[in-house]
Amino acid sequence: MDSRKIALNAYRVMAYITGIGLVVLVCYAMPMKYIWGDSRPVAVVGAAHGFFYMAYVVCTLVLAERCRWRPVRAVLVALAGTIPFISFVAERKVTKLVKAMGPRGGSAAAGDRAGRGAAGGAERAADQQTDLNA
Repeated sequence: MDSRKIALNAYRVMAYITGIGLVVLVCYAMPMKYIWGDSRPVAVVGAAHGFFYMAYVVCTLVLAERCRWRPVRAVLVALAGTIPFISFVAERKVTKLVKAMGPRGGSAAAGDRAGRGAAGGAERAADQQTDLNA
């Protein structure tokens, strides 16, 4: 299985868990604390969201490394776990982006060259030498 696909699946799971945790925190726990004076839900849900958010950031960074994202994209995707409902939107966009990238290595030609190893390097050098002699 492609390591990019594994990283994407882990990211997707953590995006949903983080998003649900944040929605519960903002829509249930915070009103319980500030309207009804019960701070226990904030303590429990807030701690859980914080833990899962750290795992979300790690999954985001692993996916960013596997997909060779620019740092700005990785940071923006990581920040999506701090705004209610945005992690769901980011997850859809990231999934579409990664699936559009295709298999690891980009094009079939690049994957073919990478698979040949040292012999492929010798062939490319010979091809370049032929071009120079022509």
